[in-house]
Amino acid sequence: MSQHDFTRGNLWEQMVRFSTPILLTNLLQVSYQFIDSLWVGNLLGANALGAVSVSGAVIFTILSFIIGVNNAALTILSQQKGKADNAGLKNYLNAFVVILTILSVLLGVLGYIFSEWILVFLGTPDAMISSAKAFLEISFIGIIFLFGYNFIATILRSVGDSKTPLIFVFLSVVLNTVLVPVFIIYFGMGIQGAALATVISQGAAFLFGLTLIIKRKVVPFAIPYLPKKEEIALIFKLGIPSGLQMTVISAGVMAIMSVVNSFGEDVVAGFGAAQRIDSLIMLPAMALSTAVNSMAGQNIGAGRWDRVHKIAIYGVLYNLSIMVTIAVVIFLFSELGIGLFVQEQAAREFGGQYLRIVAFFYPFLGINFILNGIVRSSGAMFQILVLNIISFWVLRYPLTYLFSEKLGEAGIGLGMGTAFVIGSLTSYLYYRYGKWKKELLPGKE
Repeated sequence: MSQHDFTRGNLWEQMVRFSTPILLTNLLQVSYQFIDSLWVGNLLGANALGAVSVSGAVIFTILSFIIGVNNAALTILSQQKGKADNAGLKNYLNAFVVILTILSVLLGVLGYIFSEWILVFLGTPDAMISSAKAFLEISFIGIIFLFGYNFIATILRSVGDSKTPLIFVFLSVVLNTVLVPVFIIYFGMGIQGAALATVISQGAAFLFGLTLIIKRKVVPFAIPYLPKKEEIALIFKLGIPSGLQMTVISAGVMAIMSVVNSFGEDVVAGFGAAQRIDSLIMLPAMALSTAVNSMAGQNIGAGRWDRVHKIAIYGVLYNLSIMVTIAVVIFLFSELGIGLFVQEQAAREFGGQYLRIVAFFYPFLGINFILNGIVRSSGAMFQILVLNIISFWVLRYPLTYLFSEKLGEAGIGLGMGTAFVIGSLTSYLYYRYGKWKKELLPGKE
């Protein structure tokens, strides 16, 4: 289990080695829903696949909030690591364990009770309600495992270990791939079997990760005890706006979909296929954002601001080298990629056109990810929330609407791309001139 002290050593080499396992872990996370959908669609049919898709959207929203809260945990714990404050690390670790346990149990109970209401509220077709409810109820029963293994991954990354999370998430995905058809076919459990297999797989990842960090004493774990008021206050101060960031993003995506929907079925289908590719394209930037958050957090805790700024520069350069390469590939093979998801010619043409337009704007969106990760590492979560509101509600949605009004369906890609450029400039201006450096967390100096 390799930990890294990012306050010394070659930053470029550390960034490459640290971010690559995070990228691979993110890819594996994405594969969970893909695997469930693949087996369910082939073994149980279109109705069951639709039920899993609807339930998956609910779980993804919860996962987005978990990721947001974990960003706050990554900042706090990495700064304690940088300060070499073992007492602070132990206390905040305990506080997160207590709060996340209570939150996951509460969410699990409420989600189980109101599963059907949630599905009705989302407009789920009546024919899918029963299957989707069965899948969602089991998912909510096991939600503590989803919280648990994501938090363990965050703990490990805060101390510079990104390889171990890759191992237990990989084992979980392999287990899920095997168990889903076994529970569906051998045990005859249908869609409930798919949900149960996923929960068991996530539970195995959680228990494996927990056993490793306790056995190898990666961090100072203890029997949970009541956190101090100031620890709870800091966690909520950072965790709530960090979790809301993902809500703002989800709402912004839905607003943009309202623009896309106005152009009819072919554009909607092509845009939907493009978004699936888009979600993969952004994984490297997301991995780098997590990596620089941890690396900068340790250096801020140690007072090494010279290294913090180098991390920002290296992160941007690494992002550009990856995203420009991806942009060239997407530009050349965009319609071929869209064809993997939709066959209708009009949908393929729009999807390909959209990707060719936005391809060379992706590096700018990556810059936004990197600089926001650096700012977030100081504890400036509310500021990042504001930047995300600006990104989606002041720039991306209005510009997409305006460009599409003037230029038609081609304006969707141009509006999005223009928003990426202006958004990256906004992030840079705040990184360069904002007061985020003053958002230092309490603790040992």
